[in-house]
Amino acid sequence: MKYLIISDIHGSAKYLKLAIKAYNDFKCDKILILGDILYHGPRNDLPEEYAPKECIGLLNPLADKIEAVCGNCDAEVDQMVLSFKIDTPHFTSLNGKRVYLTHGHHLELVPDDAKVVLYGHTHISIIEHTDKYLAINPGSISIPKGDKINSFAVCDDDNLITIYDFNYQKKDAIKL
Repeated sequence: MKYLIISDIHGSAKYLKLAIKAYNDFKCDKILILGDILYHGPRNDLPEEYAPKECIGLLNPLADKIEAVCGNCDAEVDQMVLSFKIDTPHFTSLNGKRVYLTHGHHLELVPDDAKVVLYGHTHISIIEHTDKYLAINPGSISIPKGDKINSFAVCDDDNLITIYDFNYQKKDAIKL
């Protein structure tokens, strides 16, 4: 299976549409959302085309394809309007590889047995080996921070995870 991995949408219909286009262009089977789906949060400027209601309309038809974790800007009301579960951090399987999904605002709570962690929150795309696990952050699709650009990741059938910008230029990659 192929997975589109996105984080920190923050209600941007513009970048969510681009992410869904990437989902189709890369022929992905599932979407992993690493939190901060509809609300932009008090520390962020409004993203381009801030339209949470439009984002709901874009995501709900894909509900059976989405696995999502709750971010620090997600709230109970978000779950009331979305047709897919916004879950707590948990382990999942990517083509047989055990991976921990979290938003990332509490990385100190990552279980000791996690070997691969997919997270968001920082709005900075990165692939790095920590002293505990392999950490992969696809970056924010809507509000990148630092010198980073709007980005997402794709995990292919062979568990190669590649971070892309929206021009589909590769930014980084690693095989799980």
